[in-house]
Amino acid sequence: MAIDTLPKTTGTGRGRPKQPPLRAARKAGGRLWLRLAVALLLVIEVYPLIWMFLTSLKSNGDYLDNSTWSLPTTWEWGNYTEAWTTGNIGLYVKNSLLAVVPALALILLLGTAAGFALQIMVWKGRGLTLLVFLAGMMIPPQMILLPLFTLYFQTGLSGTLWPLILTYTGTGLPLTVFMMATYYRTVPRELLEAATVAGAGILRAFWTISLPVVRNALLTVGLVQFFFIWNDLLIALTFTNSQDLRTIQVGLLNFTGDFGATQYGPLFAAICINVFGTLLIYLFLNQKVMKGLTSGAVKG
Repeated sequence: MAIDTLPKTTGTGRGRPKQPPLRAARKAGGRLWLRLAVALLLVIEVYPLIWMFLTSLKSNGDYLDNSTWSLPTTWEWGNYTEAWTTGNIGLYVKNSLLAVVPALALILLLGTAAGFALQIMVWKGRGLTLLVFLAGMMIPPQMILLPLFTLYFQTGLSGTLWPLILTYTGTGLPLTVFMMATYYRTVPRELLEAATVAGAGILRAFWTISLPVVRNALLTVGLVQFFFIWNDLLIALTFTNSQDLRTIQVGLLNFTGDFGATQYGPLFAAICINVFGTLLIYLFLNQKVMKGLTSGAVKG
């Protein structure tokens, strides 16, 4: 009579042997430490946001007289209204949008076209041109501010938002061109060859074939460049010579309330408007970027 040596199966029909108690305990301990580390990182990231929001609801006397970590004695929701009106945060947000949106559109359009020309088209000197764009990434912005300021003053562009738009476009193009040229390497050449056989020219292949394929990269690069430009202080502080042209970052730096005194409640309310607004944009677009990058451009 043969002896059955197969392991005992459970009700599910699986004959997987049980793990030793020591190994199971180690695995459970590793998961516990991982969860504790994630919880600690979450507290480090979230607690400053909560503290900033609670501080935005304090009165000026409450902020100066009580402990920094104390809760508001009175919840001053009017700080947000005062920040938007008296602190001119609404004007600063408008100026930031007027400078960021055109610059971002130019960066994406010119950067995508340059990446297509450098990676897809075959022409003499494209390798050297790509190196020139890479060299542009190594130039510190501080070195070009004074020559640009002189140039904008001589051309009569000072006193407008055009210096910000042009400077943001110029400083954002090198990284965008490099990233788009790298992404174009993954574009299947069969798509462009089929379009060429069908009679499509360069412009049609760029607009109707390549742009839909690289839309995920456009969204990713646009998100990165948006936060670079929106959070800029150095360039905006150099080229905004009046209060009517201040962007959100320069406005927060020079935030004052009535009679020129700093009102800490409205100041933190203005910071919350800036931080939580951009945070919502990031959370919304980040999911779209991750889904788009993992879905792939060509489905078999």
